Amino acid sequence: MDIVTEALARAEDVQKHCNAFTRLFAKEALERAREADRTLALGKPMRPLDGIPVCIKDMTPIAGHPPSYGTWARAKCVDPGEAVIVSRLKRAGAIILGQTTTAELAFSSFTATERYGITRNPWEQDRTSGGSSGGSAVAVAAGVVPLAEGSDMGGSVRIPAAACGVVGMKPSLGRIPMDILPTPCDTISHFGPIAASVQDAVTFLSVTAGHDPVDLLSQKRPFLTPETAPAALHGLRIAASVDLGYCDVSQEVAEAFHEVLTRLRAQGAEVVEARLPWRREVYDLWATHWNALLAAMAEEFEDISRMGTSLQHCLKQGRRVSARDLAEVGRLRKAMATDMRRIFATCDVFLSPTLARTAPSADKTDADFEGDLPNGKFHAFDMAHPFNMLAAYPAISMPVRLSGSMPVGIQIVGPVYEDERTLALAGAFEQIFPPLPLPIF
Repeated sequence: MDIVTEALARAEDVQKHCNAFTRLFAKEALERAREADRTLALGKPMRPLDGIPVCIKDMTPIAGHPPSYGTWARAKCVDPGEAVIVSRLKRAGAIILGQTTTAELAFSSFTATERYGITRNPWEQDRTSGGSSGGSAVAVAAGVVPLAEGSDMGGSVRIPAAACGVVGMKPSLGRIPMDILPTPCDTISHFGPIAASVQDAVTFLSVTAGHDPVDLLSQKRPFLTPETAPAALHGLRIAASVDLGYCDVSQEVAEAFHEVLTRLRAQGAEVVEARLPWRREVYDLWATHWNALLAAMAEEFEDISRMGTSLQHCLKQGRRVSARDLAEVGRLRKAMATDMRRIFATCDVFLSPTLARTAPSADKTDADFEGDLPNGKFHAFDMAHPFNMLAAYPAISMPVRLSGSMPVGIQIVGPVYEDERTLALAGAFEQIFPPLPLPIF
């Protein structure tokens, strides 16, 4: 009971500074907390998340609480039911504290909507929280909850996790059933945890992973928690790329990344530079796929004219995507997979920065980070989107330090479908790069 009471009080304070929530379910959460206390008093077996408050992104349906999707447009389905991931969290004992802010239809790497306004970074409120799962990242980074749910179609878990200094994971495709899309066969979309620590992310996966027929691509193999124990760093073969071959990376992020590699070498790891032939077409063709999916999602709403101007632009592009365009996306994805297969033939893990720069000003938009620079590099904000194109590779963002007042995150990419192994590697890294302290408002 005390944990939930304190979380609600903290949420109210965080909301004043950062605008991370669309709704808080105080009455329901306190009742669930009382039930958890009664269970504990009776000596009944405890479930993995009994009494633990968690937050759900306002894209994901909760029974009795349909999402707003961050938009003024009205969804055609007023009662979408409850997402599998939410039901599984509840069965594990989690107490749903509230819904967190999202970019409109999760379309942006900045969480700012006409309906709810800007969600701000808890480290510096004039900076963005990242997106699209910005509210979930803030809720964890600011100490409201240890766990929050997010969805990741182009980095929407890892981007805000890195921007706010917490752990965020894109599991391998189908590890957690994805049932909030208009198609059951999309191959860039994932649910994932935003967590205060790697162990918290392990707990999240342990109760949410597993097949459900609602997602035709969901995996049937069990999640093996014992295999997530922190791995040995000595002798680990690490492939590293500071820029993925095409991204312009800020000096502060590059310095932090090279410091990480130096410390890993000191632990006995072998680090080699990965030379990738990728160009900005990785971003452009990811955007082609994403815009087509967005256009399909928008068909689920009554009045898309009420959606924001930037989203409308993406929808217009999405409606123009042809089958041939999507075939070109697939051609690039095959080539990228060949590149990664070669890397993993001799290495155990791949590392890059998660973001090309620390969280920018909250008034920036995606359009500010879509140009080419005189140095020939792409003026990127995130470096997460390539690993949605490589959907079978699990990817984790975790914080490694503060640069000035802002967090810097690294991205750990594990072998195909080896989520447990990737978490084990992240756990090993966390032993030398522990979680950041709570930001002070």
